[in-house]
Amino acid sequence: MAIFTGAGVAIVTPFKDNLEVDYNKLEQFIDYQVENGTDSIIICGTTGEASTLTHEEHLECIRVAVNRVNKRIPVIAGTGSNCTETAKYLSKEACKAGVDGLLLVTPYYNKATQKGLVEHFSDVAHSVDAPILLYNVPGRTGCNLAAKTTATLVNQVENIVGIKEASGNMSQIAEIMLLTEGKIDLYSGNDDQILPLLSLGGKGVISVLSNIAPKDTHDIVAKYMAGDQKGSLELQLKYLPLIKELFCEVNPIPVKKAVELAGFMSGTMRKPLTEMEPENAQHLEKEMKAVGIL
Repeated sequence: MAIFTGAGVAIVTPFKDNLEVDYNKLEQFIDYQVENGTDSIIICGTTGEASTLTHEEHLECIRVAVNRVNKRIPVIAGTGSNCTETAKYLSKEACKAGVDGLLLVTPYYNKATQKGLVEHFSDVAHSVDAPILLYNVPGRTGCNLAAKTTATLVNQVENIVGIKEASGNMSQIAEIMLLTEGKIDLYSGNDDQILPLLSLGGKGVISVLSNIAPKDTHDIVAKYMAGDQKGSLELQLKYLPLIKELFCEVNPIPVKKAVELAGFMSGTMRKPLTEMEPENAQHLEKEMKAVGIL
């Protein structure tokens, strides 16, 4: 059984003006997501600015998420690293906190060969009991997880059960489904490709858009799964202009501005991320108004 089906939010991490993590705002935002149809909380991923959290903050965000959700929906923790031992440490601690699954990104900067990726993910997976989603986002990591490698991991490691695919390479994604005979939980890592991945047998999306449009993002998947492909397509296309603006600067700069515009929290980020360019922020606000968020 999949960890979740539908739209999981790649949730932002709120910061106070002094750049401390605002755990109270995080709890409030988690409640908002759960109450508005989000199917899973993905905490401490790319959108959650995990790369600038200390290990202590990272793990505390995970604990807060697990406790606040309180089993209402699954919680998946981002615990990947470009250091295998660090990924093992974060994964073990996240499991102690009670997460329902782990999201492991490919090693970044130092990267790895395909053989190295098999060993890295296998080592981390064997150190825990939780189900694991691989995360392929070569545009950020400089490291692509090949379809054959994904299939090897899914077939050889029992608790590697799925993948968040954000390569944008539909041919590669189709090959993953072919080589695994569909025995993998596939999630889109790109909000503009939810419907195409569902058509290949996907289970849903791990979404940036869900931060500000949780119900409709959920409905893109729910409608498709219920046989309403037309309704799903209409929603997917409706949100394409807003999705474009959410990625007009490096994620999560635009979505942090979006949650601020929507009144959820301060859009404060930790450097090296900086304030959104004013012209881009105006376009973002316009598209948020166009779909009725503002």
